[in-house]
Amino acid sequence: MREIWTEKNVSVMSENKKTQLSGISQAQTLEEIGEFWDTHSLEDYWDKTHEVEFEVRAKQRRRVTVEPQIYKELETEARIRGVVPETLVNLWLAEKLQASK
Repeated sequence: MREIWTEKNVSVMSENKKTQLSGISQAQTLEEIGEFWDTHSLEDYWDKTHEVEFEVRAKQRRRVTVEPQIYKELETEARIRGVVPETLVNLWLAEKLQASK
């Protein structure tokens, strides 16, 4: 059986305090799971695991090379605006494409 996890699945499960998200950690929230695995090793629990299948729905990305000096200026501008350079590039390109229509 294939289980597809989405933010909705996690949100619904997190809201239901009676539902355990993890059988190993006995955690009931994603934060508790994270805290558990920050201090425990999977090696100690390997016999309690089982194989699962899941589907990742990631948008396909393309890479574009940028001249080093342009990227340096882009990083500076992105930092000023409080975003990562990739976000700023996407915003600027979207604006430019919209203006050219």
